[in-house]
Amino acid sequence: MLVNLISDTVTQPSEGMLEAMFSAQVGDDVFKEDPALNAFEEEVASLFGKEAALFFPSGTMANQTAIKLHTQPGEQLICDHYAHVYNYEGGGVSFNSGVSCKLIQGERGKITAEQIEACINPPDFYHSPKTTLVCLENTTNKGGGAVYDIKTVRDINRLCRQKGLALHLDGARLWNALEVTGEDPKVYGALFDTLSLCFSKGLGCPVGSVLVGSKEQMQDALRIRKIFGGGMRQAGYLAAAGSYALKHHRKDLQLDHQKAQEIAAVLRSSSFVEEVQPVETNILIFSLKEGLDETAFIQKLKEKNILIIGLGKGKLRMVTHRDYTEDQHHYLLTTLSKM
Repeated sequence: MLVNLISDTVTQPSEGMLEAMFSAQVGDDVFKEDPALNAFEEEVASLFGKEAALFFPSGTMANQTAIKLHTQPGEQLICDHYAHVYNYEGGGVSFNSGVSCKLIQGERGKITAEQIEACINPPDFYHSPKTTLVCLENTTNKGGGAVYDIKTVRDINRLCRQKGLALHLDGARLWNALEVTGEDPKVYGALFDTLSLCFSKGLGCPVGSVLVGSKEQMQDALRIRKIFGGGMRQAGYLAAAGSYALKHHRKDLQLDHQKAQEIAAVLRSSSFVEEVQPVETNILIFSLKEGLDETAFIQKLKEKNILIIGLGKGKLRMVTHRDYTEDQHHYLLTTLSKM
């Protein structure tokens, strides 16, 4: 038995999803003639109350396209120091858009309107880069799956409107956040100029993210996607997977969250664990007692066919997902309790 908790990206399509993919009616999406993909983009845009959507092969490309939409070279965006757009997108902010990042040390990847306001450069002070964009991440990856309180997001939205700043959401795991809060996706659609939404993590699709925004923004995004090399042909097969996931897989996220809570409980009672960060969704971050070697611990679990990942600075991560079965869960909990 192999237990892979490195990420929720290791999931594979369910049987029903594969059937939906094989039966999709497809065309050439570069010419916008793929009926399955056109319908999927309309479905996602409608779900969030936005005018339009555009499908991307990756969340990184969707985020980088949004950044390029909202900024000009030499400008600056504000984000948390844990943000995916800063840490895990290959320096694309500077490479693709010529933009710098003003980093805020928030709480588990979450920042506040007060922190953002303190970081906005005066628009008439030409010695510093012009602040034009704020990027939030919900749930936070490096912050351990933390969920933004909607009041905080509303406060940030209000500030951005007052200051003339664009607001983008990296919603790679927004599906997990929505499952916790029960909020209507349209609430988020109304608060953000653009949102990127990943389908290849908790929802179990093989490939794909979607960027939503205004019709004009998505027309511009189509050109940027072309420049980035993101145009695909019969992508409707992938769109069919996403549409199936929206209808059948969202409710399963609750079980992922429950399993993460149960793992956290076992780890908190273990003699070798120093700290387990709060667990709100499907990401669990913990650290070992002083003197214990994280690399050796990861290797010891690997020898027992359990795969986890190190984040550096003594932090270890597990991510539950739809392919993490009850049998695997029982095996993991038993193994941890005996270590």
